[in-house]
Amino acid sequence: MTRAGAVSLIRSRTLFDVAEYAYAATAPAGARLIFLAGACPLDEHGDTVAVGDYAGQAAKAVENLRTALADAGASVEDVISTRVLVASARQEDLAAAWKVVRDSFGDHDAPSTLMGVTVLGYTDQLVEIEAVAAVLDEAEPDGPACPPSA
Repeated sequence: MTRAGAVSLIRSRTLFDVAEYAYAATAPAGARLIFLAGACPLDEHGDTVAVGDYAGQAAKAVENLRTALADAGASVEDVISTRVLVASARQEDLAAAWKVVRDSFGDHDAPSTLMGVTVLGYTDQLVEIEAVAAVLDEAEPDGPACPPSA
């Protein structure tokens, strides 16, 4: 299936320019939105990996996010926004997780919110990444495109 990109990132010329992400993003009418549950740093057995390591957990969460996106027919370039949750009150822990997430998106600097939280759902979990993606599925010659079947 061939797809055209649906996400347009908007970089404000009037807001502070130090942010490592676009301030807004849009998707055209007709785009298929994909709402992803929080990607967690869990392995194939459901165990939390990289216990005590914010960057290591962020890397595994990104890997799992990429898998969920692929299963939905999308990639990180289709992400329209993210929310990165870090179980810490220390800014340096948030920054360690953010660096991994930010670097994994490359030039696609989708709008994001980075939040310190008290606790996350799995034992020893420090990082979780929520995302929304938007894709334009190319219509088939004999009719409109349908989302991929599960």
